[in-house]
Amino acid sequence: MNRDKISKIDKSNMLKLLLSFPDQFAKGREIGESNDLNIDLDIPIDSIVFAGMGGSAISGDLVIACVEDELQLPMVVSRDYELPSFVSDTSLVYIMSYSGNTEESVSAYAHARERNAAIIVVTSGGKIGELAARDNVPVFKIPGGQPPRTALGYIMLPILLSLSRFGLIHDMTSDLNEADELLRVLASRYDPEQTDNAALLASARLDHKIPIIYSSTALMKVVAMRWKCQFNENAKIHSFYNVFPEMNHNEIVGYDQLQDIFQNFQVIFLEDADDNSRIKNRMNVTEEILKLQHLPVLKFQTEGRSRLARLFSLIYLGDMISYYLAIHYGVDPTPIKNIDILKKELEKIA
Repeated sequence: MNRDKISKIDKSNMLKLLLSFPDQFAKGREIGESNDLNIDLDIPIDSIVFAGMGGSAISGDLVIACVEDELQLPMVVSRDYELPSFVSDTSLVYIMSYSGNTEESVSAYAHARERNAAIIVVTSGGKIGELAARDNVPVFKIPGGQPPRTALGYIMLPILLSLSRFGLIHDMTSDLNEADELLRVLASRYDPEQTDNAALLASARLDHKIPIIYSSTALMKVVAMRWKCQFNENAKIHSFYNVFPEMNHNEIVGYDQLQDIFQNFQVIFLEDADDNSRIKNRMNVTEEILKLQHLPVLKFQTEGRSRLARLFSLIYLGDMISYYLAIHYGVDPTPIKNIDILKKELEKIA
């Protein structure tokens, strides 16, 4: 794809942000490794909460996917004004707001303070940054000035590394090195002038289709959700996701009727080498059922060994597919008009 054509559509140059994501990943790692957190975790921590919205909150989902096989504490992502009722002075709460002005996150910060929870803030500044400075709450200060959905490395990696520094999870050095190396390989593959660009080719398959994304419940659930959100925000289209085995107990029956609209769907399977063998069987059988409805399945496999590398291998692919789909539609991927309208209207009734 010609870069000149792209630049006429992508007026904010999101392509530069996406192709330079490996550098962001490295910078996020640097922030996580160098920050001197003034926090005492000698108290017993019995729960961890990641509070945020949108492109910030999904960092919490990714952290959980990375470490849930080893961390023995309950972890949840809170996407709301209020924190779960169990949050107390033995909880560790990460308040994640890229802008620092997300109203739900400002409210969650106040709730965490009321409950005397241990708090760590991840933000580029804003009101939450000011509150944290006032209250002497530790902050991972990250670079601002870009769409939150493109700042995943800045938000997630400091959180992941802090858990490692607290001794709650294993040393992440090897995992980070592998993910960094893989991302740099992928960035070169997804350059628009690469003729065998898998992201560009996949976006062509999605022309005038509604992506229906399925994955396992385990590692890939957060990736499926990320793909859905990126299709929404970048390409400005609807997309839906579900997970195995749950979809086999309800959604699969939804393919019995309204076959005339199936031509508008593109089913996508996100697969991981470590998926449960029964899940793999379910995916195979489900694919055969979908074929009977003339619904082909587009499959994507993770790359890498560590959970971190495997997660980001498909996160990055999904980001690039949704970007190229936006360009295909002649839509600037950066603006999120409806969200901006919503925020302005809510400010009037605050």
